[in-house]
Amino acid sequence: MGFYIENIILIFAVLLFIGVFTAKFSTRLGLPSLVFFIMVGMVLNRFIFFDNAWLTQLLGTVALIVILFEGGLQTKWTNIKTVYKPAVSLATFGVLVTTIVIGAAAKYILGISWLEGMLFGAIVGSTDAAAVFGVLGNKNIQTKLTSILEAESGTNDPMAVFLTITLIQLILAPSFEPFHLLALFIWQMGMGLLMGVLLGKMSIWVINHINLDSSGLYPVLSIALAIFTFSTVTIMNASGFLAVYVMAVMLGNADLTYRRSIVGFNEGFAWMMQILMFVLLGLLVFPGELLEVAWQGIALSVLLMLVARPIGVFVSLIKSRLNVNEKLFISWAGLKGAVPIILATYPLVEGLENGQLMFNVTFFVVLSSALVQGATISPIAAFLRVEGKGKKLQPPHSLELVSIGRTNSEIIEIQISEDSIVTYQEIQQLNLPQKTLITAVIRGEQLITPYGGTKLLPEDVLYILVAKDQKNEVKNIIMTANETSREEKLL
Repeated sequence: MGFYIENIILIFAVLLFIGVFTAKFSTRLGLPSLVFFIMVGMVLNRFIFFDNAWLTQLLGTVALIVILFEGGLQTKWTNIKTVYKPAVSLATFGVLVTTIVIGAAAKYILGISWLEGMLFGAIVGSTDAAAVFGVLGNKNIQTKLTSILEAESGTNDPMAVFLTITLIQLILAPSFEPFHLLALFIWQMGMGLLMGVLLGKMSIWVINHINLDSSGLYPVLSIALAIFTFSTVTIMNASGFLAVYVMAVMLGNADLTYRRSIVGFNEGFAWMMQILMFVLLGLLVFPGELLEVAWQGIALSVLLMLVARPIGVFVSLIKSRLNVNEKLFISWAGLKGAVPIILATYPLVEGLENGQLMFNVTFFVVLSSALVQGATISPIAAFLRVEGKGKKLQPPHSLELVSIGRTNSEIIEIQISEDSIVTYQEIQQLNLPQKTLITAVIRGEQLITPYGGTKLLPEDVLYILVAKDQKNEVKNIIMTANETSREEKLL
């Protein structure tokens, strides 16, 4: 038995190694990493028999919580607050229209009932947060479009889950009560949003006031709060996925203790969960069964990419100010990923007659979407002229005060704006509280060691060692706008 356990642990380690190296390989090729992870699972399928749809669904749900939480932490509110209307429209009406169009096609192509066709449409109707965050994260695309796509992918899972579960219930026990379904939808979305905000505020307060003995416990606390948010809201029969994303966006845009540790931990954890989830999904499918539905899968993939998704986008964005090229890019960048495959396990778990057929075709659709759309994002962006103004750069440096015990000080990060009152001043001229120390200045890609005569410029990022009770005072001093600059801008 000990040898058997050691073999399993060794396989686990090898999977993580493969995941890390294939992620690097996929970035160079411009393909979503999920393609390689799934292929690894399909190769292992020849040596390891695995057909537990329930366990896959459970682990996939946990993985989605982690991925949505990490995506929310990385989402800047300043970017999405200007695009929330088109994003919400895409996440609701867009998913519904896509579901109807591709569901009607699936009814005839797969030879299934209307309800089963709509169920398939609901399963593949949403975009995937992991795929979108992963592919767009390092691409030079207009910020407006990436913000819309990321916000949509983070908020359209609840709609897809709602439609999937509702349609399965209608298939098992046919009874159509439109007012009941409408009330249920409003409850799930509304309560998910409300609880996400409330639990987000609670999580911020807990993280900033709990004062743990080790800084390494803060990332663990953050993921515990995310899982608690999902489970609590789901028990209330509301949308736990929406609540997690909203809660994560609030955390990501708040002033958090040990923020860098929390973000770094969850980024790595999300990658690990992606690797395990996609490998498991690859284990659940049998290549021979995919070949049996090849032509149906190709037909539905083409229709989804070129017909259903564009119709959903153009209908849901009919009142937006986006131009045709921008809408076409949003249509093409609606990547499919783990969410459709995990939703496809629901009919399997419920034992629907055509559950295996829908799972196999969904798998085919997702794989083709990732291969075709994921690999062509950059060329399509160039063709449609929706590229960003400059190369997307990640901050080259980050600092944080790491403590093995309790501390009354921390390092905060502040970026100086053009109209800040301290812009073009020397550090020695700043009226900072005593025992406050500017430890580093990041200017572009340079790390500058500060001294009294260092002049602060717009876009400089300051790392400041400050007492916790003086943190807000320091921020107010540095971030206060210069009234003269304001008047000049108004003129």
